[in-house]
Amino acid sequence: MDITTVADDLIVAHRAGEGGEVVRLTDLHPASIYHVGNYEVQTLPRPPGELLCRFGTVNDLHFGEVECGKIDGDPRGPIERVEPGEPPHPVTMNQAAVAEMAATGLAAVIVKGDVSNDGTDDEFTAFEACYRDAFGDRLHVTRGNHDSYRGQHCYASDEWIELPGVCVALLDTVLPEQTTGTISAAQLQWLEDLVAAADRPVIVLGHHQQWISGRRHPGYFGLDPDSSDALSAIAARHSRIVAYAAGHTHRHRLRQMSCGVPSIEVGCVKDFPGTWAEYRVYDGGITQVVHRLSSPKALNWSERCRHLLADFGIDYERYALGNLEDRCFNIPLR
Repeated sequence: MDITTVADDLIVAHRAGEGGEVVRLTDLHPASIYHVGNYEVQTLPRPPGELLCRFGTVNDLHFGEVECGKIDGDPRGPIERVEPGEPPHPVTMNQAAVAEMAATGLAAVIVKGDVSNDGTDDEFTAFEACYRDAFGDRLHVTRGNHDSYRGQHCYASDEWIELPGVCVALLDTVLPEQTTGTISAAQLQWLEDLVAAADRPVIVLGHHQQWISGRRHPGYFGLDPDSSDALSAIAARHSRIVAYAAGHTHRHRLRQMSCGVPSIEVGCVKDFPGTWAEYRVYDGGITQVVHRLSSPKALNWSERCRHLLADFGIDYERYALGNLEDRCFNIPLR
């Protein structure tokens, strides 16, 4: 059994296997211990003050993908495909994400890139039909590398989003036709100017994860080290910035900038474990709560993807799910 979600008032567990059981404990007390099967689980402390708003994020939707787990032309896998007569798996997973988020009363839904698999008009249309019809003006989107491999410019913009209790700086981190990402000098100045004038906490969002440590080279799979360092420097100068969160890696991971600000990665919608992230904004802090998509169809597909990349020697189950502490935690104000 995977303990997939813990909040101040909620614990959710999923039993592995197709058609697996979902255990959901609701209306719980903060910072309290509960038993789920053989597990002892403690709910998160609730940040002080009033709940001001909730907003949701998704990334790596990949409308148009038909082979899940395929890397370029490499025949290794396993490579998962839907059965004849089944809807495309990105449709199944994204419809489940939209349904769950729509039922949560979110002030905004923010998409952190890779809405498409290859940036085609049909893929962008499918994304818009699924998300825009559901969320309208509450939907905010930036692109990912899959949306711009052929130099496309859909969703190529930065956006400053003001919500009750928090501002969100949504950055376009794409280098057209490249897998890697960057933040330009002009974007960094735009961010710093807005953060300097902000009257509330700021969460920065983008598609590419931040370089934090390890070998320093411009071909790093996420944000290049120079712009990663520049982002950390802005966060160090401005205590309004409380976190940076990205997608791209299809995993859940929590690291820290050198100034102690969380640098977060959130897993994909399209395969295992199939997730979206909720942010609960309080007067005295922000809680990240990652939810695993729990409709029967979404669970059946994501379970089929639990062992992707096994032929490459990768434990995708552990890589993608991460630790519970990488998914659900409190973000303190500074």
